[in-house]
Amino acid sequence: MFYKISDFQKDWDIESKATLKLLRVLTDESLQQKVDEEGRTLGRLAWHLVCSLDKTLVQAGFPIKEVTDETELPASAKKIADEYENSAKEVIDNVTKNWQDESLEEEIPMFRDKWRKGQVLTVLIRHQIHHRAQMTVLMRQAGLKVPGIYGPSREEWELMKMPPRE
Repeated sequence: MFYKISDFQKDWDIESKATLKLLRVLTDESLQQKVDEEGRTLGRLAWHLVCSLDKTLVQAGFPIKEVTDETELPASAKKIADEYENSAKEVIDNVTKNWQDESLEEEIPMFRDKWRKGQVLTVLIRHQIHHRAQMTVLMRQAGLKVPGIYGPSREEWELMKMPPRE
């Protein structure tokens, strides 16, 4: 759980850039990639990352202008990445303008429960990480080169002519 807005700002900067880095690799064709018939497509997972930011801001009581419709999946990978970039900026803008360090232990209604504000921020980041991991599997199945997030990816190791790490 976050106890300081500045700590969240640092982590959000790293994690939202990592998510955007992944989204910028997607192609329009890759958006249809699925792991199985019941699973979400790569495009649906990517769009869910965008929409979940808006939903979380609304649930947390932030005055955002528009909520993205999760049912309206764009056919353009670029549009998804651009919308994510806008929503990620809206997250940091709203948090830094409306919450203070002292308020992060306050409980607010969230998704039929009560969460501390610092917990909301933690869940935002962990949710991104969770779905990025799912996306990398689908990206490889779609033939895309996965960029490194916390270090070089397998594809980047190969470009550096390094043996894969075990």
